[in-house]
Amino acid sequence: MRTIMNKIITILVVLFSIQGVLAAEPTPPPPTPPPPPGLPIDGGLVVLFFLALVSGYYLSKKYISTKKGSL
Repeated sequence: MRTIMNKIITILVVLFSIQGVLAAEPTPPPPTPPPPPGLPIDGGLVVLFFLALVSGYYLSKKYISTKKGSL
């Protein structure tokens, strides 16, 4: 009789503890991230393109002139 009583008490304790967990309030949603800065992405892109062309031309001329000199 004592083991049946222990099983019933154990089952009731487990059931009531589960009910307490399921009845808990939900967690609040996380805060929203800050908005992105309003800076343009393409600022100075044309200047950067022409600098890349000039440096590419300069480096290729320098490479060709050193290659000719070594032959």
